[in-house]
Amino acid sequence: MIYDIIYHMVKPVILTGVRSNEEPTLGNFLGAFTPMVEMQKKYAGDYQINMFVPDLHSFTTPIDHSSLKQNTLHNLKYFVAAGLDLDNSDTFLYRQSYIPAHSEMAWILDCFTYVGEMQRMTQFKEKSAEHAASVTMGLMNYPVLMAADILLYGAEYIPVGEDQFQHLEITRDIAMRFNNKFGDILVVPKSTADQMRFIQRDKGLRVRSLTNPAKKMSKSSEDEKSKICLSDNPSVARKKIMSATTDSLASVNFDWEKQPGITNLLKIKSLLSGRSQDDINAEWVGCERYGDLKISVADTVEEFLTNFHLKYKSITDEELIYKLEKSEEKMRKIAGETLLRVQKAVGLR
Repeated sequence: MIYDIIYHMVKPVILTGVRSNEEPTLGNFLGAFTPMVEMQKKYAGDYQINMFVPDLHSFTTPIDHSSLKQNTLHNLKYFVAAGLDLDNSDTFLYRQSYIPAHSEMAWILDCFTYVGEMQRMTQFKEKSAEHAASVTMGLMNYPVLMAADILLYGAEYIPVGEDQFQHLEITRDIAMRFNNKFGDILVVPKSTADQMRFIQRDKGLRVRSLTNPAKKMSKSSEDEKSKICLSDNPSVARKKIMSATTDSLASVNFDWEKQPGITNLLKIKSLLSGRSQDDINAEWVGCERYGDLKISVADTVEEFLTNFHLKYKSITDEELIYKLEKSEEKMRKIAGETLLRVQKAVGLR
């Protein structure tokens, strides 16, 4: 039997996801939520947009399982509060675990992925160091499940932060390895360079930690002062900005290498205010009073969170669940068709 026919969606697919067990940060909002809402506005009609919660990824490290299901709805509401249009017919919102094909596809892809490849993943090295006493196979295999998430739907574009670029590349490697052995079964995602051109970004957006700006703002960080969570009381977020780590140079400059803390504040100000980075820099570069910049950024963050919380509270569970169930019905069919082609290729069907 010939397996060299690639299944193509009627429209090319853009796919993104956000974990459900951790409270999203301002970095997630700016780096994932906002770009996807903008993409929906720009590309819906020409592209199918898959937005999902990868809840199976949620316990690659220890979590409180009792709150996982509710947190899934909670975090999806953040997408909607960010401006996602639930009524758009080209947008599909779904939960990974409600599509059983993800798990079987991941197992099959596991068998065409090498241990050394997984051990070299930067995210695995970092997270296994953080959780040295509880490193699981799930943590090491995380990129393979991510590959299944992507390849089941023939997604070409996957907007992610720069910390996930390596996982996109291994997804491409796995897909090409599989196709080389069995024929053109899987759609290979676009290269990282093509991804960045498509989303009009020359590198991944990374909002930095407020306490250690050499690192990204991470929702999994145990240092609460390092991050602004979307659930933070606006006044609490304000205090975090005011205590953000800067430097002793006493002159504001936009320079990630020499002044990452100050540059991070300038970036946050630009992204939340909707003003260009050049405009913000023209206002603040050369200023010697870091406190004035912090007050301005804190004002912007406080106003953003106040408005965002009002939008969040207006979204009901009922309207969200209706969208999820309709989307999941269609996604099961699409994922099932891809999985069947893969099963036939490896001799299971």
